[in-house]
Amino acid sequence: MTQKLAATRGNMARIRFALNLARQGHDLLERKRKILMSELMARITDAMELQKNILEAFEKAYFGLQLANISLGIDRVENIASAVPEENRFVVRLRSVMGVDIPETDPLEPNRNPSYSFGGALFASSSVLDSAYVDARELVSLLLKQAEMETAIYRLAIQIRKTVRRVNALEKVLIPRSEAQLKYIAATLDENEREDLTRIKLSMRGA
Repeated sequence: MTQKLAATRGNMARIRFALNLARQGHDLLERKRKILMSELMARITDAMELQKNILEAFEKAYFGLQLANISLGIDRVENIASAVPEENRFVVRLRSVMGVDIPETDPLEPNRNPSYSFGGALFASSSVLDSAYVDARELVSLLLKQAEMETAIYRLAIQIRKTVRRVNALEKVLIPRSEAQLKYIAATLDENEREDLTRIKLSMRGA
């Protein structure tokens, strides 16, 4: 329902100014929505490809671990694995896309030297276990990338939803209401001017 305001030229100027701002804001938000959607779709495509790579890396790493267990024995592999420190040296940066903080991570070094010994030591490994170690590290690097992708997609989706709500509020509520108010005031002022002109003419005839 259109809010009836006093039909004054001051109100008309105020509503016209607010209407222009609303239209500009609508255009800016619509451009923001398109940019965010483009960014989201690109990341979804990359995430689908990444998922395929992760599945292949899982199969490769698991097969490598099976070979190591067969070659060295499960107990020995577990003992060697216990010597490997937990990986916590992740580098995460934030990049802003239309006000949305998107995480970016550095890949892990796939050929980092193992934390266990070679040769005849108690926890000595073999080339089979060394290969499994490298495969596992590559898998961790891919999983890190997946976490980055999922966080970015989630944040982009949330911001797109907020932007769409604002666009709809301007497009379906604020702008039509302001246009209706402007039309009402203009019509009322025109009607008042016609009535004033009629009274002036009648008064001149009666003079």
